Amino acid sequence: MSTPSPILTGIRCRCPRCGRGPLFGNYLSLAPACSNCGLDYSFADSGDGPAVFVIFLVAPLVIILALAVGSVIPMAPWVHLLVWIPATLLLCLVLLPPFKGVLVNLQFSNDAHEGHQ
Repeated sequence: MSTPSPILTGIRCRCPRCGRGPLFGNYLSLAPACSNCGLDYSFADSGDGPAVFVIFLVAPLVIILALAVGSVIPMAPWVHLLVWIPATLLLCLVLLPPFKGVLVNLQFSNDAHEGHQ
C-alpha cells in the first residue's frame, strides 16, 4: 500500500498514513488516533506554523483586494472596515484547518521530530 500525498490528505484534513480517517476531533484539535487505521496522532505538533502561513497568505490577499475594490468603487473608510475585517477573519478561520492538516501530514511523511541534544 502506498502512502497518500501529504499535501492532498492535509488539505482534506485526513490521516497521513491511510488518507481516510479524520485528522481532527473538532475544529483544530487533533483526534487521539485515526478511526480507520489506528495511527496515534500524539507525534503531531504543528505549533504556530499554520497560523503564520495563513497570516502570510491572507494579509497580502486582503490588502490587494481592498486596494483593488477601493480603486473601482469609492468607499468610506468605515465601509472598508465593515467589509475587510470580517473577510479577513473568515478567510483565516477557513484556511487554518487545511494548513494545520498539511503541516501534520508533512511531519508524519518526513518523520520530523523535535530536536534533542
